Amino acid sequence: DDENLLPEILLRLPPQPSSLPRASLVCKRWRGLVSDPGFLRRFRIHHRRSPPLLGCFVEEPHGISFLPALEAPNRLPACRLSFQSGYNNRFKLLNCRHGLVLIADKTRHHQFLVWDTITGDQYHLAVPALFDTEEVVLVNGAMLRAAGDTHHFQVVCVATRRLDLHRRQAALACVYSSETGAWGNLISTPIQSDLDSQSSLHLYLFGITIMEAPAMLLGDSLYWTLTDDSSSILEFDLLRQSLAVMRMPKDVYKYEGHITVIRADSGGLGFLMLTDFTLQLWKRKIDCDGVASWGLEKTVELDKLLSLNPEKGSIMILGFAEENKMVFLGTFIGLFALQLHSLQFKKLSERTETKSISHCHPIESVYTADVGGEHGRAELLNNA
Repeated sequence: DDENLLPEILLRLPPQPSSLPRASLVCKRWRGLVSDPGFLRRFRIHHRRSPPLLGCFVEEPHGISFLPALEAPNRLPACRLSFQSGYNNRFKLLNCRHGLVLIADKTRHHQFLVWDTITGDQYHLAVPALFDTEEVVLVNGAMLRAAGDTHHFQVVCVATRRLDLHRRQAALACVYSSETGAWGNLISTPIQSDLDSQSSLHLYLFGITIMEAPAMLLGDSLYWTLTDDSSSILEFDLLRQSLAVMRMPKDVYKYEGHITVIRADSGGLGFLMLTDFTLQLWKRKIDCDGVASWGLEKTVELDKLLSLNPEKGSIMILGFAEENKMVFLGTFIGLFALQLHSLQFKKLSERTETKSISHCHPIESVYTADVGGEHGRAELLNNA
């Protein structure tokens, strides 16, 4: 009947931030429906696979800021999703996914903070003790929710660790579950470079490390790029609770800001490589015998597409939006978001506002805080 049909109709409204607030203005009955916590939960789950790109979080000298990506009436004010803190550079962004933001608190050695952008809730997590040693290099992390679960989340902590004086190394991973409130078992796999440590200063000083770029989620696996002068990707399988390393083409340019792991157009694993102003999209293919190889799928001349003068500066890859398949590019005239399939782009900010940004952390989420009495702003107190 009509009583049961209306919620199903409202459930199928577009997942844009203005949809439910506008519906709530129709009448008292509609407002009651769209502000019900149960309906809001169903609405977020229903649109989970097609969330809008609200914008991105960036680290700036004064702290963590939010850069909106949508136009009015869906544009969220920058202050709505910005952190308030009395400490500049206190926090380091690690990952943003499923409405959650993962942050490392640098004033408290090896402690994570998870912020739920929908509810405003914050969770402090101590990194496992085995990650807090001199042998561990550059701890990184990611977080996610299980499909259909709007309450619980998982945090994956990863790092590389030197095993002995011969510079043998291993990749480490450990998973935290908010449902159990505890970290799981330590998972590790050996890793090695194709090069002798004496031939690379970075490899000699630090060994193989995980790049600071955010992790990419594809299916049931998380992916990070390793920097070791041999071009490889670290995979963590969430179902099997296992780590693996896969090689990339040997001639890949593997420096921070010039390469990132992505979801390819057809849903497979890929990576973007930037050489000067040329962006290449590579995809991993599996043949009928199960043998994997990399193939070049697309080449984009960014100076022509974005009308850039190559003589005036350079470009860096700053991030990737998984669901919307958009890459964030830092240029000498501003920050751009480029959709890889259509090659349509949008300028998010001017150069003067973004020149200190090293990474963008996209927030792709169904934002419902304006209709359900939920919190849409984080207040990180000085004594938190």
